Parts: sequence; C-alpha cells; structure tokens
Amino acid sequence: QGQLLESGGGLVRPGGSLRLSCAASRIIFGTMTMGWYRQPPGKQRELVASTSSGGTTNFTDSVKGRSTISRDNAKNTVSLQMNNLKPEDTGVYVCFADNDLTGLSRKTYWGQGTQVTVSS
Repeated sequence: QGQLLESGGGLVRPGGSLRLSCAASRIIFGTMTMGWYRQPPGKQRELVASTSSGGTTNFTDSVKGRSTISRDNAKNTVSLQMNNLKPEDTGVYVCFADNDLTGLSRKTYWGQGTQVTVSS
C-alpha cells in the first residue's frame, strides 16, 4: 500500500534547470534503492539516476556531470536536480523505490509520473 508522488516537472528552456521531487507514504526509504526512470516520446524507458540505501549514486551517461540525486530518509523524499537541460531530456519522469530483494519478497513502488518538457 505504499505510494510515491512526484512533483517539479514542467516546461523548461534549454540550458535551464529543474528539481524533481518524490515523496513517499507508507514506504520506508532507509533500506531501499530510490531513483528515476524516464520515457522520452517514441523511445523506451530508461533509468536516469538512482541512489542506494548506502548513498551510492549512478546516472545514465547522458546526464552524468549535470545531474545530482539526493535522498532524505527522515522525510521520505528523493530529489533529482537536473542542470543544463537539453531537448532530449524531455519525457515522463517516474520515481521508483525498490527493496533490492528477489522472488516473492521483491517490492517495487512507482510514482504516477511527471512530465518534463525542454523546449525553446
């Protein structure tokens, strides 16, 4: 019965920045990997960034060096800061939380998605 809610999407000019936030209810972040996927128009979904329960982060190559992901376990939130936005960053961004277990114990939660449009 966990739920994730994204916010912060919108229309941004190329070169601009935005910060996406994801807030959880009835989910304990502390032992979960958190992150963001995105699906650009006409393309498959891809992992943008993630942060493990220990704070290790990774990013897809296209956003490395211009994005940061952070988490606040006390507030059950995770944020994605994206700078120097490009038109190819356009897409629906979806927050996820995964407990990193396998089989029947696996739990993955998904947000409803927030639209990011980068256009002049």
